Amino acid sequence: MSTSEMLGKVLAGLGKVGEIEASAISTRDGLLMNADMHAAGDPETFVAMSATMLGAAETATSELGKSVPNRVIVETDDGKLICMGAGPKALVVVMTAPDAGLGLVLVEMTKAAEKIERLI
Repeated sequence: MSTSEMLGKVLAGLGKVGEIEASAISTRDGLLMNADMHAAGDPETFVAMSATMLGAAETATSELGKSVPNRVIVETDDGKLICMGAGPKALVVVMTAPDAGLGLVLVEMTKAAEKIERLI
């Protein structure tokens, strides 16, 4: 099985969390590796802007002498966008339903990030 297929399986597992509407894996610089987009939208833009957002948060925290953030969460009326590091080379990004419970989503994202880090 190819790396791309294995990454697809990781995303399929995230898709089983009913509150996750879209998920993707990208490089740290925002290049799409794999996506499972249930909602309309361009997966390349989704990951590129998410990587930019996490990079900006990393720069902001380092300017204050703090460690790099574990994740960035953006909440809107329509859902939550969560971007999390998956090792030194990758990111995992999800979009949830508006009423999603963050606990389960973050636990499953952490598991997925660990799998992705081992694969890449």
